[in-house]
This record gives sequence, C-alpha cells and structure tokens, in this order.
Amino acid sequence: MSNTKHAFPPQHQDRQPGIEANMTPKPDFEKKDYKGSGKLSGKAAIITGGDSGIGRAVAVAFAKEGADVAIMYLNEHVDAEETKRQIQQEGRRCETIAGDIGDERFCGEAVEQVVQAFGRLDVVVNNAAEQYPKKNILDISADQLEQTFRTNVFAMFYMTKAALPHLRPGSTIINTASDSAYQGTADMLDYAATKGAIVSFTRSLALQLIGKNIRVNGVSPGPIWTPFVTATLTEKQVANFGTTTPMKRAGQPEELAPAYVYLACDDSSYMAGQFLHINGGTIVNG
Repeated sequence: MSNTKHAFPPQHQDRQPGIEANMTPKPDFEKKDYKGSGKLSGKAAIITGGDSGIGRAVAVAFAKEGADVAIMYLNEHVDAEETKRQIQQEGRRCETIAGDIGDERFCGEAVEQVVQAFGRLDVVVNNAAEQYPKKNILDISADQLEQTFRTNVFAMFYMTKAALPHLRPGSTIINTASDSAYQGTADMLDYAATKGAIVSFTRSLALQLIGKNIRVNGVSPGPIWTPFVTATLTEKQVANFGTTTPMKRAGQPEELAPAYVYLACDDSSYMAGQFLHINGGTIVNG
C-alpha cells in the first residue's frame, strides 16, 4: 500500500538530482501485490532517470512484466545499484549507464550499449529532468535556462534520434511531463516551459511516427515523492509537499508505474499522442 501520510519530515538535499537512499521516508516504488502477466515479455527498455523515484518504480514494474531494463542516470551510483538489484531479483537483465543525457554523443553511445547487451530495443522512457526554483524571471540566468532545457528537452530529442533506428513496429516511446505544463508554476518558470515543450514534442512525434507503428505517449505526474523533491525544495516546502491536491497528499512512484506499463504494452494499442494525468485529483485542461 502506498504511503498516505499528508506531510513529510522537513529535509533538504544540497545537490540535484538527489539520492533516494537519503530520504525519510523512502519512496514506495513497488506494489508488493503487483503480479506481472508477461505484458512486456522478451522486450528491452531504456529509462532515463531510472535509478530512483518514478524511474525506479517504472524499471521494477517493467521487469515484473518480463522486460530487460537499462537505466540511465547522472551519478547516483548507490541508487542505481539498488534498482539493478531489484530488477535482477525479478529474473531480468539490467544495464546501468551513468552520464549526462544533455550530451548527444553520450545518448548515442548509451543506446548502442543497450542494443548490444540486449539484442534489441522496444521501449524508450524519457523521464529524467531537473529544476531550479526561482521566484522571479529576472533571477533565471541564461546558463540556468539552457541547462534546464538541455536536460529536460534536448535530451528527449537526442534519445529519440539515437533509439529510432533500432525501434521496430510495435515499439513505444513514453515521455514524462508534469502538471506544470498545464497549470504553470510561478516559481519554476523555465521548468514549466520545458514541460510544455515536452507535451508538444510528444504530440508531434506521435504524428510523425504513427505511420511506422511506433506509438508515442506520455505521463503527466502531479506532486510525487521522489529525490527530486528534497533536492529542489526548502525544508518547509517538503513538509507540506502534495497537501494542496484534492487528495491532500503527494503520490508515490509506485502509483505511476502501472501507467507506464499500460503505455508500453499492447493494452494501449489505440493511443498515440496522449497523456495520462496522475496527480491526486487535480483537474487540468489539455
């Protein structure tokens, strides 16, 4: 069962993207009663930001459904090794690949490593992101703006370009957006802008690839308890994180993972260019 606490102990990590092993309480990444049914049997997936948070939950759920999984991450080696252990515990293979997805060459090399290791690539989950809260647009430097877009948007182009030659008919691409794309976020202007770009990117790419029978969709999370939160918000903000949703709590990564399974497998065969909103009851347009 997911953690249903309305608030979290005040805490802050000094560096993005944050370490899940240092969080209190730890995020719930696995529904213990989740039973896979082979929906991704024999397939191979690559997940950016797969070491922790939403990425870890998705990686474990994919493994339960029979997929081999490669996780890409920046430098959180302890988290990555734990995710690898969880995947292997499900009897599936795992590749861990550390580096900066804002580097197009690294993305290309990572995809080649995955294809060489697994012999195929069927699912791409573009999930990694970063954010730097600023209350005023005047405080957002050109360097910050470029860095945020490079990780959140450019990387999706790089990963898609690298993966596309290896994707077969029936393959899927899943992009992680945010409710910020639909509602805006006053103190994360550049981050919200990247998430809006991701929505447009997803819809446009879906139209471009639908003739190849490659489906592109996305998930738009609300407030989810991940290392990302403790690395970017103040202690006071963390303590109240998620309490403004209609459900009065933050979500847990395990509550999103089944949506990614759905979009990755044939259950969603009539969906393309769409987003699933998992956000504690918040109504969004679009």
